[in-house]
Amino acid sequence: MTEPSRPGACPRCGTPYSPGQEYCLECGLRLPTHQGVLGRLASAWAGRGWYPGDWILPVFVFLVLAALGALAAILISNGKSSSGSTIVATLPGAAGGPAAGTTTAAPPTTTAPPTTTPPPTTTTAPPPSRNEVISWPGQNGFTLVLESIPTNAGRSGASQTAKRALQAGLPQVGILDSSQYSSLHPGYYVVFSGVYSSYAEASSHLAAAQAGGFRSAYPKGVTK
Repeated sequence: MTEPSRPGACPRCGTPYSPGQEYCLECGLRLPTHQGVLGRLASAWAGRGWYPGDWILPVFVFLVLAALGALAAILISNGKSSSGSTIVATLPGAAGGPAAGTTTAAPPTTTAPPTTTPPPTTTTAPPPSRNEVISWPGQNGFTLVLESIPTNAGRSGASQTAKRALQAGLPQVGILDSSQYSSLHPGYYVVFSGVYSSYAEASSHLAAAQAGGFRSAYPKGVTK
């Protein structure tokens, strides 16, 4: 940077300029106006041999605006902190408050006894008696076929066979219509003993059925 020769010279190149001239005719620098505070500062800087340039004005304005903004933020923050809830104490005897010397007791707290809900009542049908002829329960399973009697001969013959099986002590003796089950040959009243979940379980009771007088008994699956 070239040192200016005197205060009336361009701060950049030292070219003299006349009063009121805005720009240097040599280098195009905007010249200080020497008016107001900024002008006097520019002249002082120029007198010291250094001029910061035209950027000083916007920087100065920015600093002033930043300071004003910070001050406004502080004032707003203080205003919010002081606008909290106000607690008003009511003196004894004041309007709306209890009279002096009067003690206000809190209402007694009543605790209701816990409500006990009785457990739901489950009604379970009693198991059939050993001396009762049952029907097939409607589920798929296995049984022991004791005897098959044609339906055109009537149900009485099947009932007599079922009573004989009960007298022999066989479990779960019943009568079913074979026409209602796909696994059985239609047209028969089937006298059976037991309702089992597997063929092996039904077979394990075969010896007892045969010992009870039903030599031709055999295990059979019953499905709809």
